[in-house]
Amino acid sequence: MKTYENTGNKDTRSGFGAGLEALGKTNENVVALCADLTGSLKMDAFKANHPERFFQVGIAEANMIGLAAGMTIGGKIPFTGTFANFSTGRVYDQIRQSVAYSGKNVKICASHAGLTLGEDGATHQILEDVGLMKMLPGMTVINTCDYNQTKAATIAIAAHKGPVYLRFGRPKVANFTPENQDFQIGKAVHLQEGSDVTIVATGHLVWEALEAAKTLHAEGISADVVNIHTIKPLDEEAIIASVKKTGCIVTAEEHNFLGGLGESVARTLATSHPTPQEFVATQDTFGESGTPAQLMEKYGLNAAAIVKASKKVITRK
Repeated sequence: MKTYENTGNKDTRSGFGAGLEALGKTNENVVALCADLTGSLKMDAFKANHPERFFQVGIAEANMIGLAAGMTIGGKIPFTGTFANFSTGRVYDQIRQSVAYSGKNVKICASHAGLTLGEDGATHQILEDVGLMKMLPGMTVINTCDYNQTKAATIAIAAHKGPVYLRFGRPKVANFTPENQDFQIGKAVHLQEGSDVTIVATGHLVWEALEAAKTLHAEGISADVVNIHTIKPLDEEAIIASVKKTGCIVTAEEHNFLGGLGESVARTLATSHPTPQEFVATQDTFGESGTPAQLMEKYGLNAAAIVKASKKVITRK
């Protein structure tokens, strides 16, 4: 069984900040816009080193999206930054009409996604953003798992032509993917070879999937683990290849089971290779205040929940 080393817990939002600063040094067309949350989005370095390309729009997210869309007409590559709730729910009309409809080259970068926003509670913990974004024609949707992958994804999306939604988080989590990885949009990463159950995970749940695979291995169950960092376009070939080996699948995400990764996988399987599936996700509910660890435990978004779902879906083969 392959093992992965956690090189130290780091927050994925800092990976975004590091990627943005790297772009600032290498791509003069990259500009950054923030809605009064520069520190929280880790955009300070870009602001300090490239002040002429940083725009603080204040608490005016709709205006930020409109400005970003306009900047693309002049050849700029705008990266917008605010919390995931404000990046999507608050400005959905502006994204739909000004960005997606006309295919503008805007990179919508969203921190503090999901339950792990923590103590700020349900009003800030958006659990439907992936669904909102993936339903927009032409929108690429990416949800990274650790610091290194978030940095690599941030750099990669600058070269991608078209709108992108990049989702990442607030808390420090395991950093285990390669430091200088080649991030390929739409290409899943096969992390663990297995034969009894497929586990596909995204975002913070990828490390939990690997931890679950360890527990399952100790009990004689072999898990095939796949990191789905790009939810749209989905790497359907990788998913189908895995379930053809295992005969069942668990999807794991920090998002509502309605509209997220699990639904995209279910559609793929229903049309191409019907397979028993279990969902590790929030069950059509809002969140609440609490520490990230407390919330992930209460809402069943951890390794233990993935182990339980894996054992259940194996019985359905």
